[in-house]
Amino acid sequence: MNIKPLADRVLVKPAAAEEKTVGGIIIPDSAKEKPLKGEVVAVGNGTKDEEMVVKTGDSVLYGKYAGTEIELEGEQYLIMRQSDILAII
Repeated sequence: MNIKPLADRVLVKPAAAEEKTVGGIIIPDSAKEKPLKGEVVAVGNGTKDEEMVVKTGDSVLYGKYAGTEIELEGEQYLIMRQSDILAII
């Protein structure tokens, strides 16, 4: 991949949404909750005030409305600030 986030930004590939059924009813994609975890694909260099703590390959948890959705080479990604990441798992 040829993308490098700037400053304190992180590129995250969200985990796939889990298939759920309720009493035999399959929930459509539009009603599924977005996953709140993913894998860090690329990180920026940080800023003079904020050192980058996450690194490529980390599994992370992030907030429900964190980041901006982008599509690269047919794959969905989120680009967000490191401060939007809640935890490394």
